[in-house]
Amino acid sequence: MTMEMKDSGSVVLTAYHPHSPARIPGVEQSFVQDIPPSHSPSSRKSLSRCRRINRMLSNESVPPAFSRSNSQASMDSTSMEDFWCEVESIKESREDGSEEAMLLEFKPADEGELEAEWLQDVGLSTLISGAEEEDGQALLSTLTRTQAAAVQKRYNTYTQTLRKKNKHTVRDVRDIFGTSDSSPTFETVPVSPVSSNGIQLPGQKPVWKSVSSKSCLDCGTDKGSPSITEELSYDVSFSESITVLPKTQEWPKNHRFKKEDLALPKFIVRKSRFGLTEVGDLSPEDMKKIRYLSLIELTAFYDALGVELKRNRVERVRGRENGLFGVPLTVLLENDQKKVPGIKVPLIFQKLLLKLEETGLETEGILRVPGSASRVKNLHQELEAKFYEDTFDWDQVRNNDAAGLLKMFIRELPSPLFTVEYLPAFITLVEKISKIKLQLQALHLLIMLMPEANRDTAKAFLQFLKKVVANEGKNKMNLWNVSMIVAPNLFIYKGKRANQQEMQAAASTAHIVRLLIRYQDILWTVPSFLISQVRKMNEAAMNNSKRQLMFDKGVRKLLRRKTMERERPERPEGAVTFPPYLQSDIPEGVIRVYAPLHSKVSMAIQLNSQTKAKDILARFHCENSCGSSQNMRGQIQSLHEIGGNIGQHCLDPDAFMLDVYRANPQAEWVIKPKAS
Repeated sequence: MTMEMKDSGSVVLTAYHPHSPARIPGVEQSFVQDIPPSHSPSSRKSLSRCRRINRMLSNESVPPAFSRSNSQASMDSTSMEDFWCEVESIKESREDGSEEAMLLEFKPADEGELEAEWLQDVGLSTLISGAEEEDGQALLSTLTRTQAAAVQKRYNTYTQTLRKKNKHTVRDVRDIFGTSDSSPTFETVPVSPVSSNGIQLPGQKPVWKSVSSKSCLDCGTDKGSPSITEELSYDVSFSESITVLPKTQEWPKNHRFKKEDLALPKFIVRKSRFGLTEVGDLSPEDMKKIRYLSLIELTAFYDALGVELKRNRVERVRGRENGLFGVPLTVLLENDQKKVPGIKVPLIFQKLLLKLEETGLETEGILRVPGSASRVKNLHQELEAKFYEDTFDWDQVRNNDAAGLLKMFIRELPSPLFTVEYLPAFITLVEKISKIKLQLQALHLLIMLMPEANRDTAKAFLQFLKKVVANEGKNKMNLWNVSMIVAPNLFIYKGKRANQQEMQAAASTAHIVRLLIRYQDILWTVPSFLISQVRKMNEAAMNNSKRQLMFDKGVRKLLRRKTMERERPERPEGAVTFPPYLQSDIPEGVIRVYAPLHSKVSMAIQLNSQTKAKDILARFHCENSCGSSQNMRGQIQSLHEIGGNIGQHCLDPDAFMLDVYRANPQAEWVIKPKAS
């Protein structure tokens, strides 16, 4: 199945850029030192100052001794004018006291400490502690060749550093993994293509089938036909694919960005017989494993490209514990969920987006034209006092002021929306990787690494930006305009004056935002090779648990007393308990589907090679059209795969059920509303 990813205009990753490189001789370290302070400049004066910033950072103003990346030198000063004007607007809002400057403090670390933190972050703390935990062994058993090499490299660095410090005796990697070669290696899984969202079955090859245009992801309407069309595959890990690409083709010399929207390629995404899986379709437990695997894969991906994956170590994040602005997302959500259970995006952020969507999408220059600084400051204070009391008057808020509050909310987050640890990776992927397809794959893995609260909030923001770009005809804000305005709010490190190198990365950050806006539907889809690895992790963990149970004498006695009972795997949270008459053995190729909200709560369905999830949904809907509960009406029902080698998985309506069943024959099948 093919899905055309057309011009979207709706996704934005967010981040601050916290680097503090050494000063460059002969170059002023911060642009703000060259600009006389002014709290209420006229539009003409602001424009002049923005142009002076551009001239300062143009090719002519940078000494020849300083080497800028190709991407940085590719944008002329005129094309970046909106970026610098936004930077100046942010500076002025901080100078007049309307924003608090809360700093993230970074702690230094030697190489060994960084590698130890990496091993902990990927779920392999057992390699540090020496304990033999089942989860760590299950994770190691699923790694591909390049992923295993990435783990081995970090572990070797960690052990070598400890030996140099003479801290304590460190186990050799060969003792842990039972290897005898002088260059120890991890046991890896085959890297042949696996079917999307499933496990590669013996002798089975991925099957593709054409579908109607309604089955394709539609990210908007292109103004014309792009000159480049590329195919994306989720079946093989990105790092494994890199190893077969000629590296001489990956970083062409004289590469330049093209700000025109149509310079970006159109990507065709292969939709296999397992369909696609969005981030919210998996259980939190499985998404935690996706994050482990994504960090390993991202590291292996950068290793394959010969690029260093840099991370920041945050010592302390100073944030408020109550209020609206400057409060950590997790704290905001904890407070909001007391009022609206299950909410995933902070209420104040949702309300700002709703206000702009209702009245501001057609406003010319929305996001670009700043509101009144004094009005925004007063609205900020009034919101803090009245928002949770539901006494704030939203009708008084002008569109440009609402946009200013929205950007202020993002800037004042104590920790960047896309987490401070991997902000250097965002900049690096553009400055060191020139091919857009590879940039997109790196961004994809960075999205998978995000905490749930950050990822959900970012998605809401990016969906709003998509709507802004879709109204370009009236608001005069195209994809590049929006990218330039959003980038400094996300990538310039909060609380510090932007230094020269950060300013020269302007084109890179705007390009990142442009990619994220256009390709958001791709980026919020979980790569199928990661889902396949999660299935294998769960199977390995179950097998380890079964072996452990067999050696427990007490359990063996219990099993002898219950030899006639059917052995069933432990159900994860959310699984359905079936009545005894439904738990009898079911013939091969037949599944029993449970629908607790329908009048007919269960049905045995014979699968064939063409049965899709949407066919099962349609059959239940047809037989229960008159007797469904009131709670179900108006809700979108989805078929869920629960248990077996997956926690919980909301299936794509186009998934071929016989293939899913064969990948997870122990699963239970439940029709219920899809989590919003």
